[in-house]
Amino acid sequence: MASSNGGIVGVDNPPVIQPEVITTFNSSGTLTTAPYTSEVEYLVIAGGAGGGSTVGGGGGAGGYRTATGFPVAGGSPYPVTVGGGGAAETGPGGAGANGSNSVFSTITSAGGGGGGGFTSIVAISGGSGGGVGGRSASANGAGGGAGNTPPVSPPQGNDGGDRGGGGANALGGGGGGGAAGAVGGDNRALDGTNYKEGGHGGAGLASSITGSSVTRAGGGGGGGDLGTSAGGDGGSGGGGDGSGPNHASSAGTVNTGGGGGGAGGGGSSGKAGGSGVVIIKEAAGPTIASGVWDMNALYDNVKAGIWTNA
Repeated sequence: MASSNGGIVGVDNPPVIQPEVITTFNSSGTLTTAPYTSEVEYLVIAGGAGGGSTVGGGGGAGGYRTATGFPVAGGSPYPVTVGGGGAAETGPGGAGANGSNSVFSTITSAGGGGGGGFTSIVAISGGSGGGVGGRSASANGAGGGAGNTPPVSPPQGNDGGDRGGGGANALGGGGGGGAAGAVGGDNRALDGTNYKEGGHGGAGLASSITGSSVTRAGGGGGGGDLGTSAGGDGGSGGGGDGSGPNHASSAGTVNTGGGGGGAGGGGSSGKAGGSGVVIIKEAAGPTIASGVWDMNALYDNVKAGIWTNA
């Protein structure tokens, strides 16, 4: 016997409700949107950069891009690329490698810029810029890599830390890597003349796209000079520490886009940046179908004897 439909002749015509869907990509893959999705919220973070070696600057965080209302087609595939972290520099005085880009649809976040190396190796630009290398030829207030490179709006990152003082070629630690939420810190004064301590990595940004607040894309700390000066702390959001007697250098945290820490004195190596992440949120969809059959369907089925009064 046919079931009733709200007192109207015909079988039940239940509504279709599309639930919220949150997809996290820790490695590259393909997003296939739910059937009724027309727009999404995204968080696209690129790979963080490696720190420089031998009194190196901290690596810059991967570019950080997020927005709501991004248009998509329901039931369609979208390739997703998750950028890897930049390699640590192991040669004497070299700059860290840039992180790799992360991509969702038309949205590209740029890999972080490598931290500068000892004496003359400059910091590199990127999603967030790397910190200045120790004892660099840069003037005070200069030398960090530029963030938001290439430029997008809103900005995807910030500049790396500069030489804090002492003048070009003077003793000095590495600058902190730039980050999603702040510039990297300049190298710091140990005795008022020589800025031997590494700069702190910039702070990342928090997102609640998954339902919980998580901070990502922090900059790496710069290494301390002479092996006796403190390294900079990694920025909140996965930035690695710079090397010094206060802590060893460390890599950026995986799947945060954090920059790697810079090396200290004594010819040590910097650390690698953390890989990026892509998160896509599809909101719960509208109710599809009214729950009531249209009159043409009702007439046709009653006439054919398929539906009867309940």
